[in-house]
Amino acid sequence: MKLVIRMIAYATAATLLMFGTAHAGSFDIDAALATNLNACKAAPNGAPLKIGFAADFSDLGGFADKPASEAAIYFVELVNCAGGVNGSPIEFVVKNIEGNPEVTQRAGQELVSAGMSAILGPPFPDFGEPLLQVTAGKVPTLFVASTEPTLADASAMSFLVAFDDTAQATAAAKFALDQGWKTAVTFSAPGPYFGYNPVIFTKVFQAGGGNVTADYNFVPIEDMDFSAQVNKMASAGSAPDVVYSAMLSFQSANLRGQLDGAGVETNHLMTDAFEATGGYFTEGVEGFYHTTHSFPAEGSRIKALADGYAAARGAPLENASFGGLAVDAIAVVIQAYLTTGSMDPAVLGAAIAGLDGVAGATGTLSYSGTNGSPSKPVYVHRVVNGAPTLAATYD
Repeated sequence: MKLVIRMIAYATAATLLMFGTAHAGSFDIDAALATNLNACKAAPNGAPLKIGFAADFSDLGGFADKPASEAAIYFVELVNCAGGVNGSPIEFVVKNIEGNPEVTQRAGQELVSAGMSAILGPPFPDFGEPLLQVTAGKVPTLFVASTEPTLADASAMSFLVAFDDTAQATAAAKFALDQGWKTAVTFSAPGPYFGYNPVIFTKVFQAGGGNVTADYNFVPIEDMDFSAQVNKMASAGSAPDVVYSAMLSFQSANLRGQLDGAGVETNHLMTDAFEATGGYFTEGVEGFYHTTHSFPAEGSRIKALADGYAAARGAPLENASFGGLAVDAIAVVIQAYLTTGSMDPAVLGAAIAGLDGVAGATGTLSYSGTNGSPSKPVYVHRVVNGAPTLAATYD
């Protein structure tokens, strides 16, 4: 069932949101996040800046797009309540693509026909690519949670909002080297994400002086018995310093249990799939490291978002990292509008490709000099007493 949420809310007619004391025309995300929804100003009378979200609420993409849509709706309320953008409210429209390529194309066409200035997209290329067939390089499309490098193409006005897999695997390898770990094994599956991340990790780790002694194949989602791989590792004579993979959390926990049972003691370093698949609700992951998109430090924007959302909604945001990425996407669109003064999709798309230093909830995003994958921080967490702690940040 399609979900359409339209919000044209409260604000003053002539207020231009700015970022702190920075140059005029930059978006003040801090002021927006600090807005009191119980003290909104009069509604603006400008034409609305229309942003659509082709969101996947199915079991496949819901882990990201449900909290992303919830955070986006809340953030749009804040922006409109605080005065809109240069006298204009934001109109935000969400359509559920239902984990179906055909529904994705229909939803995308409906958003294009409704005059969206920009469209946010789902996490996976199986649905991102059908969406891009509809937007056809005419409407800027920002993939909120996807880390797939092939979706980024500034010439087609296709942008990632999260870091891409090249960045997160590179950060993981640098982190491993910084810990003094000399040897590693990887677990991989052919293709993007499950295969690509280990390939990049291996390249960077070995270029830095480390040695990946073996790569073991596994089937994502399905494999729970790793006894064959574990026996090979146990017979190798010495345990690697670290195991790196893009496994889902429940698989990596099972692997860890079997390795411990075989006497192979090592460190475990994962991708953002760990958090995306409920890693902090999984038994047997104490001490795990993983790359991810934010950290809720005191005074951080991501904590302000999470705290504000919980206070306004009476319930916590399911995943602040993915919620923060949606806020980042909206901030990028707003900044492109403030930079150009235009709501024309082609103008906004060109502007996004040249943006530098956009203040987002998860960090600062820069697109200038990239091909649509933003330069932004990669965070490394460690599970300590069942909770995330910040182990490192790589820009």
